[in-house]
Amino acid sequence: MKKMGKLLYAGSFDPITNGHLDVALRAAALAEELVVGVLVNSEKKARYTADERAQMIRLATSEIGNVTVVCFEGLLADYVNEHDVTAVVRGLRATMDFEYEISLAQMNAKLFRQAETIFLMANPSHSFISSSIVKEVFALGGDIGGLVPETVYDFMCRNRNNSGNASPHKL
Repeated sequence: MKKMGKLLYAGSFDPITNGHLDVALRAAALAEELVVGVLVNSEKKARYTADERAQMIRLATSEIGNVTVVCFEGLLADYVNEHDVTAVVRGLRATMDFEYEISLAQMNAKLFRQAETIFLMANPSHSFISSSIVKEVFALGGDIGGLVPETVYDFMCRNRNNSGNASPHKL
C-alpha cells in the first residue's frame, strides 16, 4: 500500500492515553510521516504544559520511526495549509465524538486547501478512556495502569506536584 504523505494527529493530549497511542500507531502505519501536534489552547485549563505533553508523547512514541511531535496554537487549518499536511487524523470513541468531529471536519474542509480529514475508530478496549478521566483518577490517587503508556505513567508520577498549570486536587 502506498503511504499517504504527511498526516497530522492533533489534540490536547493532556495526557496522551493508550487510546491516543493506538490511533497514532495506526496512523503512522498509513503515513510517510505522522506529526503529532499538541494544541495550545488558552481557553482550556491544561494540567500539563504543552512542553510536558510533547515530552510525554515523545516518550510514548519513541519506538515509532516516522513520528515527530510539535506544539502549535491558532487555527488548525493554518498549520495544515502552511506545512503541506495531506490529511488530519481524528480518533472516534463513540457516537457523541462523531457528532462533534463531523462538524469540525466540515468546517475544516472549507478551510483546508487540499487536506482531508480521516477518522479512525477507537479500539473497543480503549473506547472508554479519556484524558479527563485519567487526570481525575490519577489526581485522586486511583490506579491508571493500562490507561496510559508506562513511560507516561512514570512521567506523571515523577511530576505529580511539579506541573505549573493546575492544582493537584482540582481538575
